[in-house]
Amino acid sequence: MTRMLAAADTADAARARRRTAPPTWLVVALACAGQFLVVLDVSVVNVALPSMRTGLGLDAQGQQWVVNAYAIAFAGFMLLGGRAGDLYGRKRMFLVGLGLFTLASLGGGLAQQGWQLLVARAVQGLGAAVLAPSTLTILTAAVPEGAARARAIGTWTAVGAGGGAAGGLVGGVLVDVLSWRWVLLINVPVGAVVLAGAVLWLAESRAGERRRLDLPGAVLVTAGLATLAYGISQTEAAGWTATATVVPLLAGLALLGAFLAVEARTAAPLMPLGLLRVRAVASANVAMLLSGSAMFCMWFFMTLYTQNVLDYTPLEAGLALVPSSLAVIVGSKLAPRLMRHMGVRYVAVTGSLVAAVGFGWQSTLGVEGAYLTSIMVPGILMMLGAGLAATPLAALATSGARPGEAGLVSGLVNTSRTMGGSLGLAVMATIAAARSGGSGAPGALTDGYALVFRTSTGVLLAGAVLMLLWLPRKPSAGSSGTAPANSAEKSSANASTNSSTNSSGNSSGNSSGNASANSSGS
Repeated sequence: MTRMLAAADTADAARARRRTAPPTWLVVALACAGQFLVVLDVSVVNVALPSMRTGLGLDAQGQQWVVNAYAIAFAGFMLLGGRAGDLYGRKRMFLVGLGLFTLASLGGGLAQQGWQLLVARAVQGLGAAVLAPSTLTILTAAVPEGAARARAIGTWTAVGAGGGAAGGLVGGVLVDVLSWRWVLLINVPVGAVVLAGAVLWLAESRAGERRRLDLPGAVLVTAGLATLAYGISQTEAAGWTATATVVPLLAGLALLGAFLAVEARTAAPLMPLGLLRVRAVASANVAMLLSGSAMFCMWFFMTLYTQNVLDYTPLEAGLALVPSSLAVIVGSKLAPRLMRHMGVRYVAVTGSLVAAVGFGWQSTLGVEGAYLTSIMVPGILMMLGAGLAATPLAALATSGARPGEAGLVSGLVNTSRTMGGSLGLAVMATIAAARSGGSGAPGALTDGYALVFRTSTGVLLAGAVLMLLWLPRKPSAGSSGTAPANSAEKSSANASTNSSTNSSGNSSGNSSGNASANSSGS
């Protein structure tokens, strides 16, 4: 009798939950809205950089850190964010991440000095790292497996891609009509609405497995990257042998060394070093790091070129880069089809070579550059190549791991891409400043930007050679028992949209959320 009553109570509770559960479409909409904010904010600030420089008196190094403060915090903490959702609840981490992101947006929009803006951007990156993993796990927990979940994930990835592509255009409109502050302040009302909806309608969920957080690892890798990037940025003003350069460089390397030591000892590392012994994982991560160091710089310097040299308005600059944003989506969608005919390695190499042609073309830019030949066509080639290369690299890395490690390995690939982009931007900004001699004259700026694109061309060519020699010809089946080709297609389907949004802004926005969510055991 007691058992019958308990069973009846359980059934009544289940019916009550079904009656009070929000519509699935509403949960999907909230998850997509959170992801859209994260990805949009990666790219929306690029078009506002010249206006930020004027409004807050930022120098070239300060403009670089407006982008890098967000990217480094995001890269350092994004895997930790996924695991925090496992331990403390996905809804709770969604609210914490979105709350941090929204408050930091308010602080950045009200900043009166450059350092205040940089601190706000770093906190934004931290909030995004906590928020992004929860968006996908909340969605998958609400939608049952099968066609409905596939459609929901397709919507999620499409919204992320749209956020990356729309960033420049939205930023241009806001800066032209209002001011640069609104590229940050716009997040406040939107974030408040999404927060209210999440409190009212999202259900809490946790993973069954309880793993402790590797907080020391996340802090060490973030501090190491930031210190190393700062040291690199000091070389232009102080030189390579000056104390102001050597000390942060050595400190950054020491922090990264401490990070590796912690990862080797901890029971639940952010970056399991044993995975790097797998050829596909190691080669894909190195290739992503090199590729990211070039691709990350494209949006930064193209925005500066269009506004500082060609005198485009922010809106015109945003519109000018829309074809490039669309090209990376086309490349990422085309890659899985080519992989079936050419093989994974050769598609990655082809993508890198196409991008190198675009960067080489862009290096011929001039003070009187025409839109068609100095922006649109080379921009399309650069980003078409980015989409073609990123998808097979993500597929290779994921297929080289055991089933339970696939999401974690995907997260490592996206972390490598974002880290490479952050350090690459520090190096390229230093190169541009050294060539221009600190002059703001259009001719001097053009010389600096051209050298950046030539250097990036060399990096991409070196990456293509590395891919040709080191990448496996095809993905391994791992221990899943699936065929290699099937494994590649599954990985590429997940990676294609992710790579598009990552290339659109930085890095990592969308893909990091996907990878971290998967690794956290949704």
